[in-house]
Amino acid sequence: MAIVEVKVPQLSESVSEGTLISWKKKPGEAIAIDEILIEIETDKVVLEVPAPSAGVMAQIVKNDGESVVSEEVIARIDTEGSAQVSPLEVKAVVPAAAAPAAAAPAAGGAKGDVAMPAAAKILAEKGLQPTDVAGSGKDGRVTKGDALAAGAKPAAAPAIAVPAAPAVAKPLPAVAAPVAQNLGDRPEQRVPMTRLRARVAERLLQSQSTNAILTTFNEVNMAPVMEMRKKFQEKFEKEHGVKLGFMSFFVKAAVAALKKFPVLNASVDGNDIVYHGYFDIGIAVGSPRGLVVPIIRNADQLSFADIEKTIASFGQKAKDGKLSIEELSGGTFSISNGGTFGSMLSTPIINPPQSAILGVHATKDRAVVENGQVVVRPINYLAMSYDHRIIDGREAVLGLVTMKEALEDPARLLFDI
Repeated sequence: MAIVEVKVPQLSESVSEGTLISWKKKPGEAIAIDEILIEIETDKVVLEVPAPSAGVMAQIVKNDGESVVSEEVIARIDTEGSAQVSPLEVKAVVPAAAAPAAAAPAAGGAKGDVAMPAAAKILAEKGLQPTDVAGSGKDGRVTKGDALAAGAKPAAAPAIAVPAAPAVAKPLPAVAAPVAQNLGDRPEQRVPMTRLRARVAERLLQSQSTNAILTTFNEVNMAPVMEMRKKFQEKFEKEHGVKLGFMSFFVKAAVAALKKFPVLNASVDGNDIVYHGYFDIGIAVGSPRGLVVPIIRNADQLSFADIEKTIASFGQKAKDGKLSIEELSGGTFSISNGGTFGSMLSTPIINPPQSAILGVHATKDRAVVENGQVVVRPINYLAMSYDHRIIDGREAVLGLVTMKEALEDPARLLFDI
C-alpha cells in the first residue's frame, strides 16, 4: 500500500486558518489525479484542493466544518488500492470500543477478505467490511450478489466518527443546512455564518471602533460621462473586447483626487501615517458568499480598457468563487457602488487599514438649478467616508470636489489635469 497525504494549500500570511466545506469523495471511492476533493473557505476566498495523485480515498482525517491550517494533513490516498473500503477507513470512522469487533470476521464469514469493486461500493454504503460477509466467489471473494444479500451493520457500531473534545472552540461549519423551527405560521430558520461573513462582520466592527469615521457628500452631474460613454461605447467594445462602464471613470477620478491629496491614500500604523506612493484601488463586489474587495493594482498606470477588463474579470471570479488571496490583499483606497442595486445614498464604512472610501450611488434624473433656471440632469450622489484622525475636513471635501470636477469634465482625466 502506497499512501499519499492530502494537505491544506499554503495560506497567505494574512490568513491564519480555513474551514473545510464539504468532502466530494468518501473513503473507498476512486480518485483521479487533480480531481477536486474539497473546498476550504478562508475569511477571504474559497480554495479548491485537488487530488495530488490517483488512487482510492483511504482516510479522511478532518471532517466537514473543521478548522485547518497551512500544510495540515486532511486526508490520505492509497495510490495502489482498488475502489473498496480501506482498513484505514475503519480506523477513521469506527469508535474505539467497537474497533475490535469490527476488525474480526463475522461468524461463518468469507475465507478471504477481498471484495470485487462493485461489491466493495455496496458494502461501504451499508457500513460493512469484506470480512463481515461470506464470499461465494473464487477464493472466497465477495461478489456483488453477496454484498446485496448482506444486511446492514447493526446500529450498535455506527460508522460515524466520535471526535474528541477540541482544545479550542471549534467554529461553526462554513455551509450548513438551515435549522427550521415549527412555529405554525411564523417559521424561523437559524443558519450559521460562513467564515467569510463572520470575517466581514469582524472587520466592519473593527473599522467603526478604531477609526474616527466622518462622511462628506457631493452631487455630480453625470451627463458629460454618459454622453462620452454613449459616443464611444461601440468603438470601445469593438477595439478592446469589453464594454465601457462607469466604474473606470470613478476609478480614474479617485486616482486624480488621491494624487492631489495624498493623505486620502494613506493609512495609520500605530502613531505613524504611512503615505503610499502607489494607487491600489479596491472595488467592492458582491458574491454568493458575501462581500469581497478585489484590488486593482497600480490603477494610475492603467488605461480605461485595462480597468474595465480587470473589473469584469473580478466580477466573474467572484461569481465563481475563484478570486485568489493575492487579488484580495492590500489596497490603499476603496470604491463601493451601491448604485448597482439602486441605492440613492449611503455612508460607506472604511476598509482597514485604509483611511478613506468612496460610495457611488444610482444615477437618477433630478431637478437642479443652473444659471437661475430649473433643469433636469442625471445626478449621482457621491459619499466619501474618511478617518478624521489623519484626514482633516479640508482634504476630504476638496478631494471629493476633485472627483466631482473630473466626472463633470471627463476630458480632464485624459490630460491628467
